[in-house]
Amino acid sequence: MILGMKTSTFTLLHVLISLVGIGAGFVVMYGLVTARRLNRWTALFLASTAATSITGFFFPIEHVTPGIVIGALSMIVLGLAVVARYHLHLKRAARAIYVICASVALYFNVFVLVVQSFEKSPALRALAPTQKEPSYAVTQLLVLAVFGALTAMAVRRFRPDSAPAVGAGGSSTPTRQERAA
Repeated sequence: MILGMKTSTFTLLHVLISLVGIGAGFVVMYGLVTARRLNRWTALFLASTAATSITGFFFPIEHVTPGIVIGALSMIVLGLAVVARYHLHLKRAARAIYVICASVALYFNVFVLVVQSFEKSPALRALAPTQKEPSYAVTQLLVLAVFGALTAMAVRRFRPDSAPAVGAGGSSTPTRQERAA
């Protein structure tokens, strides 16, 4: 039992929160690359990604695992992203700090998704039963390369001063007041 739930139920909740974080994270990454501040998506991404790490710490721990280390690192980069986004308002260096930290937090979630996919999917497990096979390493390197490229692109393109604030609906249509200005 974890927090009054069967371990299987808690695991399902943890996975669902993680998938919400990954999905919202990809929407946020799209916004960063296309210079759009997706405020509600960003809040959902940051909250669900933090919840993923926090719930991960409730699983029984016998020793320090890579998952615990990634969870701790994720909490650090999420904390930096929140400070840069909400307290420093993306001014000066905070913009790049936010973009990089948000991207790294999403990468950590996707990294763990790949690990879990190779552990739990019979087809992927057959390709890399010990996760030391070239297919596993190539997959993780491709994920890292894609995130590196997207992060570099986002750092160059995301300019919050010129990026329209966009809510959950995704519309960046200017209001009457913005058009009149």
